[in-house]
Amino acid sequence: MSNRYVRELLGLIAAEELGHMEILSVAINKLGGQLLTCVNSEGTPWDITFVDQSVDSINMLQVDVEAETRASSLYHQHLEMTSDPNMKRMINFLIGREEVHKRLLQKALTLTYATGLPEEFNELIYEYKMSLQILE
Repeated sequence: MSNRYVRELLGLIAAEELGHMEILSVAINKLGGQLLTCVNSEGTPWDITFVDQSVDSINMLQVDVEAETRASSLYHQHLEMTSDPNMKRMINFLIGREEVHKRLLQKALTLTYATGLPEEFNELIYEYKMSLQILE
């Protein structure tokens, strides 16, 4: 990907998504759940074809926005499946982060379509970093 700001944003979001997986794994383990296997939402075992090999930044961002939308939808479904207040709090946190990711990816997509200025793309990185601050 030629745009270094979008590349950095995608790297930051990817690292955070790995953290989400770790949070969920620990919670499931503590609740006595079975070890997770690497499968997609349809139960198909993971393989390299799941990785989008596209170098088209617009296509890549569109796929990422769709993935954030699906993740948020799944978290909402899981929110309805639990009555545990701590699990609800954790899932709500994850939903909030997915919404931040989606918003920033949509902005990146809009800027990419409009051939935005470097300063505008750099603002995405600033917004991402500011979104990590807990203000409660």
